[in-house]
Amino acid sequence: MTPLIFLFMGVLHLLPSCCGGPVLEDGGHLKTFGEIKEEIAGYQNVAKAIIDLAVYGKAQNRSYERLALLVDTVGPRLSGSKNLEKAIQIMYQNLVDDGLENVHLEPVKVPHWERGQESAVMLEPRNHSMSILGLGSSVGTPPKGITAEVLVVSSFEELHRRASEARGKIVVYNQPYKGYPESVQYRVKGAVEAAKVGAVASLIRSVASLSIYSPHTGIQVYQDGVPQIPTACITVEDAEMMARMASRGIKIVIQLKMEAKNYPDTDSFNTVAEITGSKYPEQVVLVSGHLDSWDVGQGALDDGGGAFVSWEALSLIKDLGLRPKRTLRLVLWTAEEQGGIGALQYYQLHKVNISNFSLVMESDLGTFMPTGLQFTGSDKARAIIKEVMNLLQPINITQVFEGGEGTDINYWIQAGVPGRKGRTKYLLSICYMPDTVLRASQTLTHLILTLTLGGANLLDDLMRYFFFHHSHGDTMTVLDPMQMNYSAAVWAVVSYVIADLDEMLPR
Repeated sequence: MTPLIFLFMGVLHLLPSCCGGPVLEDGGHLKTFGEIKEEIAGYQNVAKAIIDLAVYGKAQNRSYERLALLVDTVGPRLSGSKNLEKAIQIMYQNLVDDGLENVHLEPVKVPHWERGQESAVMLEPRNHSMSILGLGSSVGTPPKGITAEVLVVSSFEELHRRASEARGKIVVYNQPYKGYPESVQYRVKGAVEAAKVGAVASLIRSVASLSIYSPHTGIQVYQDGVPQIPTACITVEDAEMMARMASRGIKIVIQLKMEAKNYPDTDSFNTVAEITGSKYPEQVVLVSGHLDSWDVGQGALDDGGGAFVSWEALSLIKDLGLRPKRTLRLVLWTAEEQGGIGALQYYQLHKVNISNFSLVMESDLGTFMPTGLQFTGSDKARAIIKEVMNLLQPINITQVFEGGEGTDINYWIQAGVPGRKGRTKYLLSICYMPDTVLRASQTLTHLILTLTLGGANLLDDLMRYFFFHHSHGDTMTVLDPMQMNYSAAVWAVVSYVIADLDEMLPR
């Protein structure tokens, strides 16, 4: 879902004293905020060294150049594809060559879907070939395609109101763009809602804040007991054109052909590397992004930039000879686009050690120029983050805003750390997290941010992010090497300081 997204997973490491103030598990006294503030201020020289290396020094543009080499060589990296597995093997060797520690691959079973050839041709009122992108996990059409009249609607409410008109038709959704969280539900649920009223296929207006006749793909989810119908995204321009035609009472007929096919789950890997902690190696600050992408464009914006900025954070710290007290762990997720599949299996494997995870960070909303961090969490954690962000004054990226979100890292929240899933006293809010779909239950994941856990992300131009998201336009041309330098500097400073503080972040 910038930007750089992370979730604070600091364990509840404070135990009440029966006759005085709180103490640490090892018997030491908890630091006052004044002491923590003074400790963080002591990192000014380290932060400046990281910034200088990332933005002005020999590491300048390194993350951009590394990413360009990968995506120019491999291209897009769809779950289950040979491209993704090639990219994983390349990244494994890159991390070894970079001198990082404990480089290894953790096996994951991932979905395997292929779109094949696809087309949509308007036959009435005129002949018009439409640009489309089938949605992930969609079924295909019969070999001769589906030819049917169109019903255009602007909302699910309108579809349900006109349900008697939908049987045997292709439903076209021309929902207005009201921001990604609200509009993406049509992409995810559009086929199911259309099938419930007897439609034979659905075409969804691309979820994008700008279109230059560019369709945008993404995941969609079928529902048990509801017929599975073919579904694809069309351009904003074609959706609006058909809406105008329909408003005039003009009959629209489309022939849709899709060769999309789902295959059995296949083998893949999460890619892991570390800088081992000097004092508390069992405690972890996790830095991450996802290596997979959709099968269009180059997967540079989503999420090549986030994955490589996360790698760059560890590279910067290693290059400076720094070794924090806690282990810094890089994870490059697989099959995020299919619903955080790699992250779910990682959580299942590592949840036994959940109390050792101090901080989990994920970058998955682009790497445009950051203006600050969005954060939601306890007042104590927010105060600490503000002090850490003050270390970034040399590049004027110090603001801490309300709000924050996560994608792959949401599984840790669902585990009930420290509360339980649901609207308990621990949950502050529930809101949408982009492209996180729980495949097992086939429901959207909407959990985020608790009173004891904090969430944060780098704030940048999200409107621009959705110009290119999941489209043929997601290429290196979208990215700016200098902006990636700044993103890497912020990522490295925050991850290193949190990993090196005497105490884990308070819940």
